[in-house]
Amino acid sequence: MTTPMSPSSNHLLIDDLRAGLAAAADPTLAPGMQAYMKSDLPYYGVRTAPMRRLVKARIDARPPHDRITWEATIRELFDDASHREERYAALVLAGHRSARAWQDPGTLPLYRHLVVAGAWWDLVDWTATGLVGPIHRGFRGDVDPLMRAWAVDDDLWVRRTALLCQNGAKETVDLDLLTDCLVPNLQRSEFWLRKACGWALREVAYQHPEWVRRFVAGHPEMSSLTRREATKHLT
Repeated sequence: MTTPMSPSSNHLLIDDLRAGLAAAADPTLAPGMQAYMKSDLPYYGVRTAPMRRLVKARIDARPPHDRITWEATIRELFDDASHREERYAALVLAGHRSARAWQDPGTLPLYRHLVVAGAWWDLVDWTATGLVGPIHRGFRGDVDPLMRAWAVDDDLWVRRTALLCQNGAKETVDLDLLTDCLVPNLQRSEFWLRKACGWALREVAYQHPEWVRRFVAGHPEMSSLTRREATKHLT
């Protein structure tokens, strides 16, 4: 039997998650993981798959029973993290099955916060494709204007989120929205935006190869990196 959390006791889950991650730590792995990710935060040294299992099991045992508690727990785990895996735990909690009812446009300010505060590709891409993307697919009419605004945001990671939020949409991708997100970013100098433009196009090429060919041909201003990524699997 699970024990639901109350708004005043979300620290119980946070403490449980931190203790579990600390107990699973591997000091021989941690320095290499931190160096690879160029992370200011240290790592416990818990690989992704066991980390997800550990975190999910603890959330299953103490699921948040209301939206306010859920969001407060995510923010505390993420913002006050002492190790990077605590931020990963916050993202697992964000996408946990107990939070299915709260995956709607009202949650996007939280996810934008995670993107801006995380400000690195591992956290941003997880949020963009795994959290923002499903909300977009479920509430296109509400979310399309926001993604167009995010695509021209001052923050490059917010822009990257708009570019990548349709990765995984497959046949349901909105090509008009994708175009509107791509075009303002094709001439940006940031590596992370050029790469994201190419990745978004490469994903679409699986379902719409001719559309991608036409888009690439029609935008000679795109960087060589974007072009190379976009056409990687086109013959």
